Amino acid sequence: MADAIARASALEGRFLNDEGITLVRAEPATRLSLRAPKTAVKSLSKALGLDLPQRPKTSTAKDGRAALWLGPDEWLVVDENEADLVGACTSVSAFHSAVDVSHRNTAVLVSGPRAEAVLSAGCPQDLSLDAFPVGACSRTVFGKAEVIFWRTEKDAFRVECWRSFSDYVFMLLEAAARDR
Repeated sequence: MADAIARASALEGRFLNDEGITLVRAEPATRLSLRAPKTAVKSLSKALGLDLPQRPKTSTAKDGRAALWLGPDEWLVVDENEADLVGACTSVSAFHSAVDVSHRNTAVLVSGPRAEAVLSAGCPQDLSLDAFPVGACSRTVFGKAEVIFWRTEKDAFRVECWRSFSDYVFMLLEAAARDR
């Protein structure tokens, strides 16, 4: 029998710490692509242990789990404790779709006083603190890749992207960080 080939983590070993900016691969997390009508929000919120946000560009977070609003009936739920999010939703009888996308996505943590400027180098969206406060999230583009920006602190963002685009996203972040 052939030995199994170990799958390398996306962005393994990638890191940048330069003047005013740090880029680091986020630790593995469970991710859930959740779609549901308004009538299912209350029961899904209860099952997931946090209120699903109802306003554009908002998020909720509790105990290492976050729900990011992506559309009127769409959320990305991220659990840093790698909990079984699909399992949590199985008790909900209301109509919904819950798909585990943990192996599709990865994330880069961007932090430091230059974080906003580095992200703005590849994104047309206004990421100023007034327009994009702590807790804000948005599906957008960075360069040519679809990403989700989530501002976790004043000078910190989580950039969610598909694994297949992660090298491109990280290289673009590095280039923007080095361009002053």
